[in-house]
Amino acid sequence: MANSKPKAWIVTVDMGYGHQRAAYPLRHLAYHGIINANRYPFMPAKDKRIWQQQREFYEAVSKFKNFPVIGELVWKIFDYFQKIPKFYPRRDLSDPTLQLKGTINLIKNGWGKHLIEKISTNKKIPLITPFFIPAVMAEMHGFPGEIYCLLCDADVSRSWAAAIEPKTSRIKYLAPCQRVFDRLKLYGVPEERIFLTGFPLPQENLGSSDFGTAKLDLRHRLVNLDPNRKFISNFKDTLEATLNMRSFPKTTNHPLTISFAVGGAAAQKDLGVKIIQGLKAHIKRKKIRVFLIAGVHRQVKQYFEQKIVALGLKKNLGQEIRILYEPDKQMYIKKFNQWLRQTDILWTKPSELSFYCALGLPIIIADPIGSQEEFNQNFLVDIGAGIVQDDIRYVDEWLFDWLKNGRLAEAAAKGFLEAPKMGVYNIEKVISKHLAEMKKIKTITTY
Repeated sequence: MANSKPKAWIVTVDMGYGHQRAAYPLRHLAYHGIINANRYPFMPAKDKRIWQQQREFYEAVSKFKNFPVIGELVWKIFDYFQKIPKFYPRRDLSDPTLQLKGTINLIKNGWGKHLIEKISTNKKIPLITPFFIPAVMAEMHGFPGEIYCLLCDADVSRSWAAAIEPKTSRIKYLAPCQRVFDRLKLYGVPEERIFLTGFPLPQENLGSSDFGTAKLDLRHRLVNLDPNRKFISNFKDTLEATLNMRSFPKTTNHPLTISFAVGGAAAQKDLGVKIIQGLKAHIKRKKIRVFLIAGVHRQVKQYFEQKIVALGLKKNLGQEIRILYEPDKQMYIKKFNQWLRQTDILWTKPSELSFYCALGLPIIIADPIGSQEEFNQNFLVDIGAGIVQDDIRYVDEWLFDWLKNGRLAEAAAKGFLEAPKMGVYNIEKVISKHLAEMKKIKTITTY
């Protein structure tokens, strides 16, 4: 890439991790740092109150989902209004949803106008946002530059088409995969306003556009994931050509490591404890290491610590069991990316982290929360980069079977080979307005 990078307003939201994680790799393009639409200096009290109500409602429903009997019912009702319709048969799906209509009514009444006025300083500087609401705010409140909405899942609901009339809207879209590209067309978005870029992955994990860092990490990871060299032996020539190496290392630079990532609402923290409990014997023998990703939740960190002590694993805390907690979300994401470099298996619900399989990380898929995560799970399974978790009570059996037969090694390789990795670089090309490059981006081969 050229030394002179294009600049854009990067506007995200501080709700969960997905929108923050999508914005983080684009921070070098930010004209004035990454801006949180729901948390920035001098925000009007009315705007702040609306954002807070939306966040609190979603987190409450996510946590309440685990409440016996009624919790599941409440969640199904909530999820129904943001459900992604079946793709086939292809048909006109452009009618706006109740969710989108409600959002637009709030914006008509002034929600977000203060923010858009603050960033409407130069029509040559575009806006990139990984959440549909700031995109709608920008269009309705007269943002003078180009508006790009970055989508964060492998399929999306109608709300993400971000306008009552998508055909006449000027919002452009950065699609993470082919299905989203095709879905937006069903919602009425003209093809010329959709760019198939891929999801933006952290450059510190990729190692620039040649993926040198990702390849180096994958070499060591495959040795841990394939102790019997079953997969490596069967596909040795292909792997060595793909990874630009003559042979695999005899020993790795870290022990076999699982990272379990708790979501933004911390609704699945109990699963992390069950993983530790099921692998207790292996942890005590120092055969496996587990990273528990508590994120920005202090109470989740404390919960993990208490349960680890109760399981008789206090001596292993800080060594074979490590907890990642950072109160600052940007610092958390930075450290999380660092920890991923010594992670062999990423265990998580199928959130935006599904796209991180492109780094060569096999994903054990925890139960999805919401319609979009079910489609993320389909994405992972379809390309062979993710495996749905089995009965957690017997994790010490099926996990090591998957290691012995090379199944996890195969998932790591398929993720690296099949999933999109060029998101950051393609987004740079789009906002640079290089028309020749934009034509290339519209094909899936640019991944």
